[in-house]
Amino acid sequence: MSSTTPMMRQYLEIKSMYPDAILFFRLGDFYEMFMEDAVTASRVLDITLTSRNKGAADEIPLCGIPYHSSQPYISRLVENGYKVAVCEQVEDPKTVKGIVKREVVRVVSPGLIVDTDTLQPKENNYLMALACGGDFGWGIAVLDITTGEFRATEMAGPEGVFSEIASINPREVLLPSGENGAALIESLAGPLAGRMINTIPEWVFETDRAAGLLTDFFACSSLDSFGCTDLPGAIGAAGAVLHYLQEAQKGTLDHIRTLSTYHAADFMVLDDSTRRNLELTATLHDNGKKGSLLGALDRTVTAMGGRKLRQWINRPLVDVRRIRDRHQAVHELVEKSLARQDLRSALDGVYDLERLNGKISMASANAKDLIALKGSLERIPALLDELAALESPLVRSLRGDIDLLADVTGIIGKAIVDDPPFVLREGGLIRDGFDGELDELRTISREGKGWIARLEREEKERTGISSLKVRFNKVFGYYIEVTRSHLASVPDDYQRRQTLANAERYITPALKEYEEKVLGAEEKLTAIEYDLFQQVRRQVAGQGGRIQATADALAVLDVLLALADLAHDRSYVRPEIVDSGELIIIEGRHPVVEGMSLSERFVPNDVVMDTRENQILIITGPNMAGKSTFMRQVALITLMAQMGSLVPAKSARIGVVDRIFTRVGASDNLARGQSTFMVEMTETAHILNHATPRSLIVLDEIGRGTSTFDGVSIAWAVAEYLHDHAPVAAKTLFATHYHELTDLALTRERVKNFNIAVKEWNDQIVFLRKIVKGGASHSYGIQVARLAGLPQATIERAREVLRNLESGEFEKEGQPRLARSRMASPVRETPQLSLFAPAKDELRQKLEDLDISVLTPLEALNVLDQLKKMV
Repeated sequence: MSSTTPMMRQYLEIKSMYPDAILFFRLGDFYEMFMEDAVTASRVLDITLTSRNKGAADEIPLCGIPYHSSQPYISRLVENGYKVAVCEQVEDPKTVKGIVKREVVRVVSPGLIVDTDTLQPKENNYLMALACGGDFGWGIAVLDITTGEFRATEMAGPEGVFSEIASINPREVLLPSGENGAALIESLAGPLAGRMINTIPEWVFETDRAAGLLTDFFACSSLDSFGCTDLPGAIGAAGAVLHYLQEAQKGTLDHIRTLSTYHAADFMVLDDSTRRNLELTATLHDNGKKGSLLGALDRTVTAMGGRKLRQWINRPLVDVRRIRDRHQAVHELVEKSLARQDLRSALDGVYDLERLNGKISMASANAKDLIALKGSLERIPALLDELAALESPLVRSLRGDIDLLADVTGIIGKAIVDDPPFVLREGGLIRDGFDGELDELRTISREGKGWIARLEREEKERTGISSLKVRFNKVFGYYIEVTRSHLASVPDDYQRRQTLANAERYITPALKEYEEKVLGAEEKLTAIEYDLFQQVRRQVAGQGGRIQATADALAVLDVLLALADLAHDRSYVRPEIVDSGELIIIEGRHPVVEGMSLSERFVPNDVVMDTRENQILIITGPNMAGKSTFMRQVALITLMAQMGSLVPAKSARIGVVDRIFTRVGASDNLARGQSTFMVEMTETAHILNHATPRSLIVLDEIGRGTSTFDGVSIAWAVAEYLHDHAPVAAKTLFATHYHELTDLALTRERVKNFNIAVKEWNDQIVFLRKIVKGGASHSYGIQVARLAGLPQATIERAREVLRNLESGEFEKEGQPRLARSRMASPVRETPQLSLFAPAKDELRQKLEDLDISVLTPLEALNVLDQLKKMV
């Protein structure tokens, strides 16, 4: 380092403090990157890589970007999994001799993005910290820096952690360094995949230190008011989040006003498999919102409402009273259509108050952000007037939480012009009449420019030079320019300053005196405007708590209105929520599928389940008939009811469910060395180990990843276990192609058989989409294969093989019937007769040749009579 330049020494010193980040080093109007950072950034950002000391032994790679357009470059680096440390000049170069002082003012990482333009408006951007389990539980803390949401909880074991990671979907995760952190990374490899992982010293997670950091930050004497005093793991994780945040963000964080403690037992548990299989917020085929439950329900008109709806879907309630309160509010808004429409219209013009509040608190908001806040708050009086006519307890509570914030609106309205510029340091922000000194300087500035115009007219008249001009540039300031053809007319009091090819430039004492007055006023004017704007922004930031509470209430109102609007259009009903094991849905419909443009009418279906008589429903029927749709719709209707929505059905009575499990389809997990069958069995084991009598289980084709006999055996044993073991006797929908499972109903009292009705016509099948009692007599696989477009020859051969199988495994000669074909009979040797072979058993042969699946009742009686005569 001793041989480098002072500037490079400064760079290396700062870089050594941020070794895991790409350092944006401010040099004048550019952010420069050097060495490895430059190589990486030039590749990711597709910008030119050059070098200092090119060709020399100490050549240093470098690249740069303009500082005023840095945000897209920062965002691209973060999207590609890098951190960016932004290093600014913290001294005015004009006033400093030697090297300008520089400091990192913020570190941008996936979980700490503050530029909201690069984020999805209706999705939170979470940073999460995990504290290791030990004598206490597993601590979890999450923060969205853009909204100020900061909450923590504690889990008893890793299963709860898996579920929380799936629910929260953090972009970045903090773990302790050392052996504990390494063990966590290994155990959470699946849930943490695709997220940035940062390890920080273990001492950061220590409970006492974390508690001290939190109390200092929130300026309180204890954590009692946060409800986490007896949750050391949660405190440790929250302290780690705050430590990381303060290291990365050097500015104010006043919008983070509280730490909310929550308990997983307050919400329905949904593991990652269930979220994916039910396509709650994203579809399986393209991970998009369209086609998911969120896509079907989201009629919110604000960004904060969209985020709140996503949270409700991910965290359905289990408290009967809270669920009923939401239902009552939505139902009232359905009934009062005019009020609903007026409220939605008023909300439609409200900007993202949560993120605006965050930007204002972190001093990154510009004048247009303040005007957006003002315009949003001006809609609140009309909202409150409409809410006054509503009676449901939840809506009345929201009305009490919504603050008019008239003082904030007044501050902004008095200070900021209606259409301010984006740039803060070029003036034009503050209204006339807001500040006396500012008004005086503006008068000087305006009069000064008028004085210059008058001076030009007067000098033209005095000298008789019609082409005389009074002009300005940054080098000479104001000057008088005279063309060469009029030089003889120049007065003696003109002082020459510059000679051009065709003109001369002059000044006069009066011109320079007024120039100093005008230019001084303009420079001072810009500085005062910026200072006044900062004062206004700080005043608004001081009311951040009120803005935050109002934003949250408006977000909840937006969700209630969206659910009501959907319920009105789709004829949803208010479900009856009970604290029992019942699940009764009459004419239920799939909330996503029914909204699609289908070639056929959606067929509603009923379901009656409980833990006394109808615990396990075995559902048989052909592929494509609608088994999976039916089972998913039962699960989704249950979830919708508990999140507070009305449901797509004629009526519904739903006992509160603590968890929904799904085992639907599977694929190889090559990254973890697991086959399809292993994934299937792992998910099934998870269900059997964690289900309770209050759970709802959806099982689709258990055991199909192995041989038929093994698959039937496993599926049978799983169903028996769910029936016979009281701790896991959950309501279960069990779809299968193993018709043998229908015999469970003969030996287990709470098992019932249902199938999807199918109509056969001229060797074709018509799916009726209706769930009816009883097991299916056929799988109709060949007919489905025909629908899929298999060649006719393949279809005919499949029918032959099926007939062979149905007539017994082996022919009389001992050859497999599976191989028999009309096209080519196998060549067989004449069997050797045995002296000790038993006589031919005609009765057994008759039974083997009998195909009972095609007999009518009358034919069956005739066959039975023949068999009796043979005996």
